[in-house]
Amino acid sequence: MFVFRCPFCHEEREEEEFAYGGEAFIARPEDPDTTDDAAWGDYLFMRKNPKGWHWEMWSHATGCRKFIVVKRHTATHAIAGAWTLAEGRKVYDAEGGAA
Repeated sequence: MFVFRCPFCHEEREEEEFAYGGEAFIARPEDPDTTDDAAWGDYLFMRKNPKGWHWEMWSHATGCRKFIVVKRHTATHAIAGAWTLAEGRKVYDAEGGAA
């Protein structure tokens, strides 16, 4: 079981209160009008599945109902932190946009 600290509620909550929202910080195609079907397919369906640190979005479904960003290790389930989307993006970019 995971325990996240919600950056909005400022309390630690168990995983059951949250709903998984998918991989965080997926780059949208810059020019949708000229993007071909293969690139749209990659954007919509292709996701990383690393063994290691991974950036994820979670919704605090039974609490404040806001989305948060969590950096989680997929093998050990260790949590490196939980941030608002804006704060998480700063940390993500400072790390070079990777795990």
